[in-house]
Amino acid sequence: MAWSQDLFRALWRSLSREVKEHVGTDQFGNKYYYIPQYKNWRGQTIREKRIVEAANKKEVDYEAGDIPTEWEAWIRRTRKTPPTMEEILNNEKYREEVKIKSQDFYEKEKLLSKETNEELLPPPIQTQIKGHASAPYFGKEEPSVAPSSTGKTFQPGSWMPQDGKSHNQ
Repeated sequence: MAWSQDLFRALWRSLSREVKEHVGTDQFGNKYYYIPQYKNWRGQTIREKRIVEAANKKEVDYEAGDIPTEWEAWIRRTRKTPPTMEEILNNEKYREEVKIKSQDFYEKEKLLSKETNEELLPPPIQTQIKGHASAPYFGKEEPSVAPSSTGKTFQPGSWMPQDGKSHNQ
């Protein structure tokens, strides 16, 4: 099946005047091609194309990071010129340096925050949990056995405020 697809692609390229120009290869073995703008056999203008031919032919084996960032920028047309191998190696070296520096900074910050937290924070206050405020025995040592409800003995109008004033006056 693969040889028939390759044959069809070669035939199509010869008929469509599509000329594939090899631009570069990355450290993973991926090959990059540039196809300039051209007119096909029907007179339509086909815009330029930038193609990557993966070293690993199976699409299911592709993972993010298989294409270097610089080449991906070229494929997506965010940069005009294809990257050089020296540029890719310099950027990789720079990324490693940044990674090491950020790791060192994180370690130092961790140590400093540990020291300052111990110095600046007051000791924790010991609190005693007595229960929920809605419980009938809140604040008491132990709940009483006797019920605290006045539901059976309450008479309407019998309650008076403690200061002796009535609200109905």
